[in-house]
Amino acid sequence: METVILVVVIALVVLLGAGGLVVGSRRKKKQQLPPSPPSTPTITKPPAEPHVGDEAETPRDESRRTIEEVELPGATAAPEAPEEVGVPEQVVVEQPEPTAGRLVRLRSRLSRSQNSLGKGLLTLLSRERLDDDTWEEVEDTLITADVGVTPTQELVERLRTRVRVLGTRTPDELRTLLREELVTLVDPTLDRTLRTESHEESPAVVLVVGVNGTGKTTTTGKLARVLVADGRSVVLGAADTFRAAAADQLQTWGERVGARTVRGPEGGDPASVAFDAVKEGIAEGADTVLIDTAGRLHTKTGLMDELGKVKRVVEKHGPVDEVLLVLDATTGQNGLVQARVFAEVVAITGIVLTKLDGTAKGGIVVAVQRELGVPVKLIGLGEGADDLAPFEPEAFVDALIGE
Repeated sequence: METVILVVVIALVVLLGAGGLVVGSRRKKKQQLPPSPPSTPTITKPPAEPHVGDEAETPRDESRRTIEEVELPGATAAPEAPEEVGVPEQVVVEQPEPTAGRLVRLRSRLSRSQNSLGKGLLTLLSRERLDDDTWEEVEDTLITADVGVTPTQELVERLRTRVRVLGTRTPDELRTLLREELVTLVDPTLDRTLRTESHEESPAVVLVVGVNGTGKTTTTGKLARVLVADGRSVVLGAADTFRAAAADQLQTWGERVGARTVRGPEGGDPASVAFDAVKEGIAEGADTVLIDTAGRLHTKTGLMDELGKVKRVVEKHGPVDEVLLVLDATTGQNGLVQARVFAEVVAITGIVLTKLDGTAKGGIVVAVQRELGVPVKLIGLGEGADDLAPFEPEAFVDALIGE
């Protein structure tokens, strides 16, 4: 009996020991497993993409934009400046200087021409012996100065005769002699009056014609200043519609002296613009209408015919009082060719010689007058606004031979 009880007790002890081992093993495994996730998972929102220059800043919540809404670098518009309210700029109307004696004031502009013509002749005539070689040099000097062959031969013949008769040749006598002969050559008897006075019911009309590059539009603007300085009211017609800047340039000249400019569309009909300019001049009661025509090449027959059309259309209002041909004094004989062609298309009444300052040769005055039979009425002696002067033969010759 005692033996049975002992066996039962041993069996209980073994079972209890085995149970403890199992419980210990489960606890150990439970500690090694990862913690179980919470019942509701927490989702972290990704940070906003950093902007340029914001990498070091803490991401911040902001509304998202589409690519169309995002302004690219360099396309950001500058902040608009507050609009300034001011008085519109007004063009200052200038008062040109009087034309009387203007050529005398501009005498110094002919200084280099003096060296080539007046002073050169005085030097030759002052030689102790005036032989045939010397007179040939006198002829060469005159021809080089663009006087022309026939006028040169006439001048030399008169000089030889008078020097032979005088006998003595002091510097003062030679200067007086040369001055008298040059004045005669320039011909002071020609009528150089600009016909710019208005008629009873219409203004005087002046057409300004010439080849490209002679300074025609600038001369038209300067002529407006000459007329305003002499008390005339002026309307300008920008009939040079083939050159984009011509109308703007002419309008600028007009605004400076208070003269209105009539213009048309670029590439428009020049005759129509000229017609409207005269019509406007009549309506305003202006004294003079100056019409700047296109600077056309004298070799283009069609364009020259169009110049004749401009004149005919303008004459529907009344007569054209002046047709002034602008010539570049530095072109020499080529300028005479241009003058002949223009004279065949329109009746030239006067010549305007531009660039007759320093580099020009004054003899062109004589040559062009002989060629066309019309006087030089105006000469340009520089780039200044008031450097266009009425031509005065005596003052011109005095400028050529110096004091």
